[in-house]
Amino acid sequence: MISGLKNVVKISDLRNKIIFTMAIIGVYLFGTNVPGPGVNYHVVQNLLSTAKTSGGILSFLNLLTGSGLSRMAVFGLGIMPYITSTIIVQLLGVVIPKFAEWREQGAVGQKKLTQASRYLTIALAIMQATGLAFLFHGGGGGLFGSGTKYDFIPDFSAPRVIFLVLTMTAGTAVVMWLAELVTQRGIGQGMSILIFASVLASIPGYGSSVLSQGGKVKLFVIILVAIALLVAIVFVEQGQRRIPVTYAKRIQGNKMYGGQSIYIPMKVNQAGVVPIIFASSILYFPALLSNIIHISGFQSFVQNDLLKPTSGVYVILYAFFILAFAFFYASIAFDTQQYADSIKKQGGFIPGIRPGPPTERYLAKTLNRITGFGAVFLMVVAVVPSIIFFFWGITGYPYMGTTLLIGVGVFMETLRQIDSQLAMRNYEGFLKQ
Repeated sequence: MISGLKNVVKISDLRNKIIFTMAIIGVYLFGTNVPGPGVNYHVVQNLLSTAKTSGGILSFLNLLTGSGLSRMAVFGLGIMPYITSTIIVQLLGVVIPKFAEWREQGAVGQKKLTQASRYLTIALAIMQATGLAFLFHGGGGGLFGSGTKYDFIPDFSAPRVIFLVLTMTAGTAVVMWLAELVTQRGIGQGMSILIFASVLASIPGYGSSVLSQGGKVKLFVIILVAIALLVAIVFVEQGQRRIPVTYAKRIQGNKMYGGQSIYIPMKVNQAGVVPIIFASSILYFPALLSNIIHISGFQSFVQNDLLKPTSGVYVILYAFFILAFAFFYASIAFDTQQYADSIKKQGGFIPGIRPGPPTERYLAKTLNRITGFGAVFLMVVAVVPSIIFFFWGITGYPYMGTTLLIGVGVFMETLRQIDSQLAMRNYEGFLKQ
C-alpha cells in the first residue's frame, strides 16, 4: 500500500489527475450545500435534523445526493437524472432500432447516445425539479416519513417556482458536466465518483443517528456486520467466470494468424449496484404519487409506514425487485447474441461448443447461473442490515448495505484504473493478482 502511494506521487500525470478529481468533488459537495432561491433555510435545518432518524424515502434520496435534496440545493438533484437517463438509453437500445444501430457504430455511435442521454437528463431534471417544488411546498406527502409536514417554499408563486426549477435544472447540467470532466481528465468514472462522494458525505450523520437510537453496543455490532459485508463484497466484486475462447489458425499471404486462446470475463456481480438503485426508486414512487392520487386506501397504505425502509413489507418487496432487476440488467449489459456472433465472425469457438446458436445458448445458460448467485448476494447485502434495524427499531441508517456496495464498487474500480496507469509505467500497483 505504501509503495503504491509512493509510486502515485512519483508520476506527475497521475498525481494531477487525482488532485483534479478531488477538486471536482469539492465543487460538487459545495453545490449540494447551497440552498436554491426562495427556499426557507430554517425549515431546511429542521428537516436535516429529523431526516436522519425518520427513515422516510428522503433518507435514500439524501444518500445519493449528499443531503442536497433535503436543502433543495442548487445541486439538489445530484447525478441521479444523468444516471437514470443513461440507463434508459441503454435499455432503449434493445427496443429502438436506431439506438441499437448507434451502439454498433463504435465511438461515433457512442457520441450520439451520449448526446441523447444529455437531452433526456435535462428533461428529467425539469420534471423532477417541478414535481419536488410542489411536493416540498405541499408538506412532502409520505416522502419524509412519520407524517411530518414541511413547507420549504412559503412564498409560493409561479415566477419563484420557475426560477427554482431553472436553477436546479442548471445545477443538474453542471453536475453532468463535472462528471464528464472527471471521466475525461480525472481518475475513475465520473458518475460513480460523484455518487461515492455523496455516500461518504452522508455516513457521519447516519452513524451518529444509529448511536443515538441504538447505543454503543448495537453500534459496535453493526460495525462488525459492516466489516463482514465489506470482506464479502470485495471477494464477490473480484470474482468472475472466465470462459475460454480458441481461435483457429489461418494463413493470409505469407503470415499465419490466430491459434491463440483468450477468455471472456463474466463477472459474478454483472449488474453492479444498478438493481438496488432501481428497486429503491420503484419503492419511493408511491410516496411521490400520494400527492397526486387522493384515494383513501392508497393514502392510508403510504401513510401507515408499510413502505418505510425498515418495515417488513418494504424488505420483502425490496428483495424481490433486486432479484428481478439483477437478471434483467445483466441480460442487457452482457449481450450473449452479440458475443456469439463476434466469436463466430472471428473464427473462434468455445472448446466443446459449436459456434453460432449453441454458443449463444451456452453463454446465456452460464450467465443465468452466475447472475443467480450475484443477485442473491446483492439481495443479502441490501436486506440483512434492514432486517437487523427492523428488529432493533433503528431507523437512522436504513441503506447501509447500499452504501457499502456503492463505496466498495467505486473504490475497487478506481483502484483498478490507478493500477493500470502504474502498470503502463512499470510501477507496482495496489491490487495483487
